[in-house]
Amino acid sequence: MVIDNSVMEATGEDTQLGMESEEEDIDLSDGELQDAFAQGLLKPGMNVLAEKEKTAVNHVEGMKLCLADFRKTLPWVERLDLTNLPAEDVVAKAEGKLPAASGEVNAEDDFLREMFFYRQAQATVLEAMPRLKKLNIATRRPEDYFAEMAKSDQQMQKIRKKLISKQAILEKSEKAKKLRELRKFGKKVQVEVIQKRQKEKKAMMSAVKKYQKGMTDKLDFLDGDQKTPGGSNQKTPKNKAVNNKGPNAKRKFKDQKFGFGGKKSGTKWNTKESHNDVSGFRARVAHGKGGNKGKGGKNKRPGKSVRKKMKSRS
Repeated sequence: MVIDNSVMEATGEDTQLGMESEEEDIDLSDGELQDAFAQGLLKPGMNVLAEKEKTAVNHVEGMKLCLADFRKTLPWVERLDLTNLPAEDVVAKAEGKLPAASGEVNAEDDFLREMFFYRQAQATVLEAMPRLKKLNIATRRPEDYFAEMAKSDQQMQKIRKKLISKQAILEKSEKAKKLRELRKFGKKVQVEVIQKRQKEKKAMMSAVKKYQKGMTDKLDFLDGDQKTPGGSNQKTPKNKAVNNKGPNAKRKFKDQKFGFGGKKSGTKWNTKESHNDVSGFRARVAHGKGGNKGKGGKNKRPGKSVRKKMKSRS
């Protein structure tokens, strides 16, 4: 079988061109990848993503060079860096104790550690303040200084509303608590008053029963608040005190003018003789057919003097 060299050369060039095109078409679109997968050209496990481990580089020398470069190029006002030993411990010096060196501080002792940090910050302030004054840099905030808030006005309004609602809830609970206490106190007073009334009523009923049975002839329980059956004296009204002394001037004048009147109860009771006596019966008067009539056809009432005489005759 004879194969033409020109054909072989052409096929070789085609294969090389195909390899180059495959290398160039590595970054394919999603649609082309989906078509290739549908044709079976892509299979699982052919492409594996290899993750490289990140190695942390602690380049100490480079960091020191950068720090030295900052110190050379930037002024101290831009850096504001200070490295100080702690200030002198005045309290320990006054007590006669030797101050501990920086390496001798026990890191587990919270008090000594915090005092060490405090004295170190104190030494830094003592060194930085004169420097700032020399550079004419203000170290105090002016009175009209307005700092910009980190939170927005909307957020602060929400916080304010929440605080107001909490305050209202607390005030409402306190008010309800006071009302409950007042109700308890009022209920207690009401119970005491009811018990007192029941006790007085019971004592009154027992005194009445004793009087009805003839066990006592005293009527002190009828005085009310003047004296209770239990013997507890209370305030006496003014009219009661006056009545105990005797009748007042008005009553005396009326008794003198009209008389005492005598006994009135039972004066109109019928007796056997008055029942049988019919001499004073008048049919016309009884049935309203006769008698003296005044103006208007009505019986005229006798005058005052006549009534007084009639009363004295009886």
